[in-house]
Amino acid sequence: MNLFIERLQKSVLLCDGAMGTLLYSRGISYYKCFDELNLSSPEVVQRVHQDYIRAGAEIIETNTFGANSFKLATHGFEERTKDINCKGAKIAREAREIEGKEVFVAGSIGPVGQRIHPFGDITLQQVREAFLEQGEGLLEGGVDLFIVETISDLREMKEAVSAIRSICQLPIIASMTFGEDGKTLMGNTPEEVTEVLGQLEVEVIGANCSVGPLKLYEVIQRMRVKTKKFISAQPNAGFPHFVEGRFIYLSSPEYMAEYAERFILLGVNLVGGCCGTTPEHIKMMAQVIRKHDEKASAKTGLEIVIREEPEEEKVEKPSITLSPFARNIGKEFLVSVELDPPKGTNPEKILKVAKKLKNSGINAVNIADSPMAKVRMSCLSLAYLLTEKVGIDVVLHFTCRDRNLMGLQSDLLGAHALGIRNILAVTGDPPSLGDYPHMTAVYDVDSVGLVKIIQKLNCGTDWAGNSIGSPTSFSVGVGVDPNSRDWDRELDRLKLKEKAGADYVFTQPFYDLETLKRFLRRIEGIKLPVFLGLLPLQSTKHAEFLHNEVPGILIPDEVRERMRKAGEKGAREGVQVCKELLKEAKSLVSGVYMIPSFGRFEQVLEVLE
Repeated sequence: MNLFIERLQKSVLLCDGAMGTLLYSRGISYYKCFDELNLSSPEVVQRVHQDYIRAGAEIIETNTFGANSFKLATHGFEERTKDINCKGAKIAREAREIEGKEVFVAGSIGPVGQRIHPFGDITLQQVREAFLEQGEGLLEGGVDLFIVETISDLREMKEAVSAIRSICQLPIIASMTFGEDGKTLMGNTPEEVTEVLGQLEVEVIGANCSVGPLKLYEVIQRMRVKTKKFISAQPNAGFPHFVEGRFIYLSSPEYMAEYAERFILLGVNLVGGCCGTTPEHIKMMAQVIRKHDEKASAKTGLEIVIREEPEEEKVEKPSITLSPFARNIGKEFLVSVELDPPKGTNPEKILKVAKKLKNSGINAVNIADSPMAKVRMSCLSLAYLLTEKVGIDVVLHFTCRDRNLMGLQSDLLGAHALGIRNILAVTGDPPSLGDYPHMTAVYDVDSVGLVKIIQKLNCGTDWAGNSIGSPTSFSVGVGVDPNSRDWDRELDRLKLKEKAGADYVFTQPFYDLETLKRFLRRIEGIKLPVFLGLLPLQSTKHAEFLHNEVPGILIPDEVRERMRKAGEKGAREGVQVCKELLKEAKSLVSGVYMIPSFGRFEQVLEVLE
């Protein structure tokens, strides 16, 4: 019997964490081909492997996740595919020899990164040939097993397994990736995935990457009950947060270790980490596995690079005709509620919700622009429908992610022609968060530059100084993250937004009065009206997920403890927390920005009573 299978039968195995995250954090440019480092900088890759082995990893993955001919071609290295894979395996084996530990070397194979016919131009035969070439290189380099990971198309997984099986009988881990909705990009459920993978000639099936430990746990729960095969779970360390030109993942080593224990209790046989996980995370997870083994033994005797414009003189705001919402800022306490556009073509449900909100006295609705970089109906189209069919004031979120400089201005002019007057200028979530992580973002400007563009339009010219005829009449809101890990940078950017011509500020959610007061003291020199962000919590699991995995949200210990004690009445307690804060904070801010959890608008109305 294969030694890897023997070890799996006896105990839970611990895989390593992210390779790219470590290389990136150690100064390797995001734009460099990480896989090619096997040839040009093998010592850098080897040190990563050694760090994971020292942390307690029992499986290390080769630095070959993107080393297929399709992906390597984007960097001009497609002719060296076999060399890169072979060397990747040898580097990992060398690290194992140096550390002197009984560690398995897994040949990492990721997706080809191309759309497959009929959705794209490449055929299944071409996909299989790419996987075969990669597999041959890894086999020549001496891997102990293969891990085909982060696959979202079952057809692609089948071709990878078939290619590997045509050259060897080494163990294979088949790991799919799922979105926030619990399905693959191709729309397959965990149950469907488990059924298909169960029929393949693989030893381990599972899931990796996805959207953090909580969501992956829910996927694995559904897979576990449908198979008797070995199961693997390797989540990301939450959502990435962009700070000072680098991605920071929010899930702490302790949080990842907590979920490692949950995975083990669920019956998972192999745990590890994906994007954002580091040797520190793996070290904490190793401690959990050791404790589990001791108990069992006692019982059984068992980059976006955001290009900022150079600073200019402060823009003089033109005299414009404001919308009712903007006109009343500072004159009365205002309320806006966020609505996400539908994922399909039918806006009926959102229109009904908006009518109910308007009848309840809400002043405006915020329309998000494909939040979390996931495909939704055009926010501009929905904003127009709400304006025409409901007659409610709209604050349109407008991102720089998907439009170049010309597209930004064209869409702004179109929005004005459709009667939209309030814009929330935001840079936009990076594509890496969404369903198309390899999509190219634009970011010709960031949110500061977008505010400047809008104020130019309000003066009657485009960015190049060409006349647009009549000036636009936009009011401009901006966002701020009070919980930013780099507060000095966040404050500097808020000052730049004010200087560029912003009119008001929407904050990320707050959960206690002292944090709000501290934030207001920090921005005393900024004269922009502030809208307090509130998001009702649903349960202790929801609170922990937001706190540990979502950028910009920090929930105090006492609030999370309240949610824990509330148990099944968590949703009611979440509403109560918001009520208490709003009552105390109403005199300190210009309005409130309500963000419904999971579309539960009735809770928003309950908070506002």
